Amino acid sequence: MQIDVIVLFFLLGFVAKLIGSNLRFPDGFHHSISIFLMLAIGIKGGIALSENFSTSILIQAGLFTLLGLALPFMAYPVLKLVGGFEKKDSAAIAAHFGSVSIGTYAVAVALLESQNVAYEAYFPLFVVLLEFPAMFIAVFLAKEAGGKLQLGELSQQILKNESIVLLFGGLLIGFVAQAQAVKLMPLFNDMFYGVLALFLLAMGIDAADKVKLLKQNSVFLIAFGTLTPVINGLVGGVFGYLLGFSVGGIFLTIVLSASASYIAVPIAMRTLLPDANHSFGMTTSLGITFPFNILAGMPVYWLFAHWLSKIA
Repeated sequence: MQIDVIVLFFLLGFVAKLIGSNLRFPDGFHHSISIFLMLAIGIKGGIALSENFSTSILIQAGLFTLLGLALPFMAYPVLKLVGGFEKKDSAAIAAHFGSVSIGTYAVAVALLESQNVAYEAYFPLFVVLLEFPAMFIAVFLAKEAGGKLQLGELSQQILKNESIVLLFGGLLIGFVAQAQAVKLMPLFNDMFYGVLALFLLAMGIDAADKVKLLKQNSVFLIAFGTLTPVINGLVGGVFGYLLGFSVGGIFLTIVLSASASYIAVPIAMRTLLPDANHSFGMTTSLGITFPFNILAGMPVYWLFAHWLSKIA
């Protein structure tokens, strides 16, 4: 699969920061375009979901939730036993890698659409479902040996998270409004790629900043940040294949599984696990895993998805 032009914007921001350029975005701009992307993904997915809603999608949704619960359990023992991190830090980092990256998903969709590769258009439903299970698991893992887990309060805090509200809200608007939501498409569809390019430019700058901060446990975090998405992607690929997705759907499942959150989870973890060292998860997800997935992972994930789709 040919690398899409939007990826070059990430490289521009990354290189510009590394060479000491004073390129920067106005305060709040990055947050604004993140809101736009989450709403756009949610609304388009809601429209598609309303057109394809079935029992099989509900079953798939339940299985994706289980996938979201399993991924942080895979990462946690590696972080604690191999990386030597404390329990709360291991849980917080694992949550980043059990959740998803909206930016990585958006790039994957852009790549598929630029190559005219079909995929299950209701995938934003799965994006929403993969956002929050890892947060529950992280708090459970951090507090399993002590402390009372207040499930109701925890659920309330997670469901109020900005990313969950925007993604689920957009999905609900698209699902309920259906044909009327098409009126919004000149904004959320036609401008999507231009806004995504600006988002990646900003992410390139942020990722370069995180790389510069990578000092403590750098060798382990670099290895973890590159190997974990590959392992999770393998799991996601087999998962998508078993669910009978198209090659585009398998590719998106791999990307979702391989990605790491740098928006929803970091914000939530500061509230849910205030005593954890949050720099580890944010630095690894944004400074290592995001660039790895965008620049190196996507072509490999596509080849794996294409290979899986050919298995009889």
